[in-house]
Amino acid sequence: MKYLKGKGCFNDNSHQRRNHEHNQASKQNGPFTRAAPSHMTTKRQSSPQSNPSSSGVDRSVDLSSGPSTSSFNPLSITFTVTNKNSLTKPNQPVNTKTTATLSFASKPSAHKLSTPIGNPTKYLAIDCEMVGAGPKGSISQLARCSIVSYDGDVVYDKFIKPSMYVTDFRTRWSGIRPKDLFKATPFVQARKEILRLLMGKIVIGHAIHNDFKALGYTHPADLTRDTSKIPLLNLKAGFGEKECASLKRLTKAIFNRDIQTGKKGHSSVEDAKATMELYKKYPFHHTL
Repeated sequence: MKYLKGKGCFNDNSHQRRNHEHNQASKQNGPFTRAAPSHMTTKRQSSPQSNPSSSGVDRSVDLSSGPSTSSFNPLSITFTVTNKNSLTKPNQPVNTKTTATLSFASKPSAHKLSTPIGNPTKYLAIDCEMVGAGPKGSISQLARCSIVSYDGDVVYDKFIKPSMYVTDFRTRWSGIRPKDLFKATPFVQARKEILRLLMGKIVIGHAIHNDFKALGYTHPADLTRDTSKIPLLNLKAGFGEKECASLKRLTKAIFNRDIQTGKKGHSSVEDAKATMELYKKYPFHHTL
C-alpha cells in the first residue's frame, strides 16, 4: 500500500479537500496580503490669526487602522511644532498680532531737542544804522545793516545807499560818513539780500521795530524777539521792569562792558553781537 501511494495510485481525500477550500477562498478574497492601515485622520489646530509656519502652532496627527486580520495595533502619535525662541505651551495658541504690537511699542523714542532754545542755526541778530533825509534830516533812511549768527559770526554787513538824498548823516549816532556811501549797495538790492536771510529765521534785535521800519518790512511776530522788552533783563540790570533801557546801558549792567564809545559812534556789528549775547543770557520765548 505504501508503495502504491508513493506511485500516486491513491489520492488523499483530506489533502484534496484542504486544497479545494484554499482555492475557493482565493477566488472570493483574492491573494492573501498583509492588511495595512485603512483609515488616516489628520487634525490641525491653530489660532485664527496664525498660519501653518507660525511659531506656537500645535499640530496633532492621529493614525489608526481599520479592522484587519493582521496583528497590527492602532497607533496614536501627537507632536508639537514650536519656534525655538517661543515659550508658548502646547495647546495654547499665540496671538501673533498682539505680540508684534508689543514689540514695536517697546522701541525707544528719539529726536528730542538737546538745547533749551532749539536749533541755533535758526537764530539771527540784526542791527541797522540810519541817516536822515528830507527837511532837517527828519526822514530816517537805511545806511548800514549788520546781521550776526547765534555764535556771533558776521553773516551780513554792508553800507547801503539810501533811495532819498541824505541831508543829515547823523554820524554821532550812526557812525556813517559821506565816503561810506559812495560805492554802497543800492537800497533795493540790499533789501532783497537781507530779507532772503531773515526768511524763516528767529530774528533778535533791540527796539527792532525801528530796523524793520527802515527796511519797509514786517517779520512774523512769533519769530521776532526784542531785547528792549524783556522784563527779566531789566530786573537783572537793576532797572525798572517796564523801563525801556538802551542797549548800551543793558550791556554795561549785565556784562560790565562798554559799547558805542569813541568818536566813530555806533557800530552795527558791535550792537548786533551785544543783542545776541543778551538774548542768550536770558532767552525768552514769548512773542511780541
